[in-house]
Amino acid sequence: MLAPAKLEDAETVRIGAQQVRYVRRKGAEAAPGDAPILVLHGWGAHLEAVGAILGALEGSDLVALDLPGFGESDPPPKAWNAGDYARFVTEFLDELGIESAHLVGHSHGGRVAIVLATDERERVERLLLVDAAGIRPKRTWRYRRRVAVAKLGRVVAAVGGPPGKRLQERMRARVASRDYLEASETMRGTFRAVIAEDLTDRLPRISAPTLLVWGDRDEDTPLWMAHRMEELIPDAGLVVLEGAGHYSYADSPGRFAAVARRFLVEQPREAAAQKTGERGARAPEPGGPA
Repeated sequence: MLAPAKLEDAETVRIGAQQVRYVRRKGAEAAPGDAPILVLHGWGAHLEAVGAILGALEGSDLVALDLPGFGESDPPPKAWNAGDYARFVTEFLDELGIESAHLVGHSHGGRVAIVLATDERERVERLLLVDAAGIRPKRTWRYRRRVAVAKLGRVVAAVGGPPGKRLQERMRARVASRDYLEASETMRGTFRAVIAEDLTDRLPRISAPTLLVWGDRDEDTPLWMAHRMEELIPDAGLVVLEGAGHYSYADSPGRFAAVARRFLVEQPREAAAQKTGERGARAPEPGGPA
């Protein structure tokens, strides 16, 4: 994915000891059923990477941020797991005065959104998971080989002094992912922590209406994960974008925009209008019996 142009309307806010870069775009006057939409990016990404999502939902009250350790936001003080990120996002929403929101989570952002949707149910109106992480991948022989080499590298580093450290780095370079190799030590610990988590047991506890949008050519979070999430989340549907990969929202922007606007803007407005109509139908006629 090409690096997009830097967003000019980004600003910063301090959450505890961390400086965080974010953007908030308020559209026209909110209609009944509208809620702020919080967009959470994937691992190794930043605000600019979700620019296509912000564009698809233009006109709504939109919020996105560089999650700690990514983009221009300060890194976590120690290795974090998905729960730590979810708690941080809750504090971020508090700082912005947002009581509840629709969540859009891509990849790692989807993992964080799943935790929020189970730990802070009353704050999540609707949940849009895009090529989301959260289900532990199937363990192939290649994976087991990488784990064995990594464990051996830690032993070599522990007993071999500086030469052992250098050998460990060379061993890592042979088997580790690019995301891992480019991360700081704190973020490497974070990467290990979040990758090791399996959020499958949380999925049946998601109460918010949920839509899964997936690329059928996604190799990072394969389509079978989407089918598993659809099976386990009580109120979930799945839209598969043919020909799209892990960044399905960017690979198929037109269809993604139509689906996202329908789920996050049009359907909530229709539901609000229906409720208003039902209340009006139940109201007594002026001068009639109470």
